[in-house]
Amino acid sequence: MKIFSCLVIAILFFSSCSQKGNQAEADDLTIQNYLKSKGLTATKDISGLYYMTTLAGTGVSPTTASTVEVKYKGSLVNGTIFDQTATDKTAIFPLSGLIKGWQIGIPLMKKGGKATLLIPSGLGYGGSAIGTVIPANSVLIFDLELIDVK
Repeated sequence: MKIFSCLVIAILFFSSCSQKGNQAEADDLTIQNYLKSKGLTATKDISGLYYMTTLAGTGVSPTTASTVEVKYKGSLVNGTIFDQTATDKTAIFPLSGLIKGWQIGIPLMKKGGKATLLIPSGLGYGGSAIGTVIPANSVLIFDLELIDVK
């Protein structure tokens, strides 16, 4: 019985790993196709995050322990905007409390900089849908401006 239980656990574990790998591959292909369709070039981080710096900025770079003030627009690859700051407003967040894609991508920026992050689902919300706007396993695109680092 113990051998059977161990076998079932091993199968479930490796099946789960395989599904995560397949999703990461699907997300990477989605991002590459998006970039190609828009004629864009991006840098791929070892994490799987793609980023494009549109304005380098000159200030300090945040760490995951920083609080950041940003302007942003979040969308899906189909163009659906799911969240954004108002044109005359900013948002302030402790970076450690945000999705992994922001924790990886925002420290690549400097204060005053602008960038676009293309975040695979594993660094976003993964297999969880967020309301009716963000389906499970969605690649997220964020246009960001780093206003301040605290």
